[in-house]
Amino acid sequence: MTTSTGAAVKAPAILVLEDGRTFRGRAYGAVGETFGEAVFSTGMTGYQETLTDPSYHRQVVVMTAPHIGNTGVNDEDPESARIWVSGFVVRDPARTPSNWRSARTLDDELAAQGVVGISGIDTRALTRHLRERGAMRVGIFSGPALDGPAGTGLADEAALLAKVQSAPQMKGADLSAEVATKEAYVVPAQGTKRFTVAAVDLGIKGMTPYRMAERGIEVHVLPATASAEDVYAVNPDGVFFSNGPGDPATADHPVSVMRAVLERGTPLFGICFGNQILGRALGFGTYKLKYGHRGINQPVQDRTTGKVEVTAHNHGFAVDAPLDKISETPYGRAEVSHVCLNDNVVEGLQLLDRPAFSVQYHPEAAAGPHDAAYLFDRFVQLMEGQRA
Repeated sequence: MTTSTGAAVKAPAILVLEDGRTFRGRAYGAVGETFGEAVFSTGMTGYQETLTDPSYHRQVVVMTAPHIGNTGVNDEDPESARIWVSGFVVRDPARTPSNWRSARTLDDELAAQGVVGISGIDTRALTRHLRERGAMRVGIFSGPALDGPAGTGLADEAALLAKVQSAPQMKGADLSAEVATKEAYVVPAQGTKRFTVAAVDLGIKGMTPYRMAERGIEVHVLPATASAEDVYAVNPDGVFFSNGPGDPATADHPVSVMRAVLERGTPLFGICFGNQILGRALGFGTYKLKYGHRGINQPVQDRTTGKVEVTAHNHGFAVDAPLDKISETPYGRAEVSHVCLNDNVVEGLQLLDRPAFSVQYHPEAAAGPHDAAYLFDRFVQLMEGQRA
């Protein structure tokens, strides 16, 4: 990626999909070029949490809501220390943000962090295209990146397309170690400490350990490269595997660590990438969704209670497990506990003979509805049961 700041809102820009379709607009954020997987998010709010979610590493996010940037950017809502998206696509950026917590504009924040974006394009048409054709590689080009031969200023679209088609694909990408913490750290319990949890960081969002800390849990966040010995060195009452980017088929190390946890019977909870890791640990396969689930309005049914939740999602891969039967695994019986009501994708797993479960979505609700917050309480109940 090459970037420069300044006059971003005035610079022409072009978005080039790997199948050759193009969209022309104006630069938004930094000027330059960037590449990634084009995906769309259906959230009408929460763009700051989306941008700073490590699970979006190496993805260019298309916002389906037309007006983005209305509330500006603040210093309280980021889910990590930086923006992780490779690029950002919006239709109508806010001219002037209006919110009492706003510290600066979204455009300025993108530019300051070197994130190349594009505005003024038909994001509805782009979203429909991705729904029909599937998520695919994309490039955004603006400023000098659009200069044609001999400095004509006319983009050579064939050359831009060749760049996009040479970019790496998401399938087969092993990315969790690129976004995870390099050093372990501790998030202390709020109030009286009740439990200790070892959280394997595969791209964890800041709100996740906070939600556990609210429940009296001291969270030891460990690097993605942590071994089973590292996990048990903190004497955990429970083990957590976080969300994260990339293809779960490449995540052999986290799978081996999770199997060690399952062998010992320690209460285990996983979300998003952690759900896919549990699926693999139990012997199920994973596969790439056509265009994935992203946004804060996805309906999921908890099959253990029959309750339907509106949930926050960000995943392009899913677990291939049978929906309507109990499966025998090396760790006892397992079943699908949650399912997406839009397309019957597996959204949760649970073991019936050991204290382990996972969900594919984001119960920390940042940003998003709070329907699934009870899952942290379910994790607490598992640890209480094990202690008893």
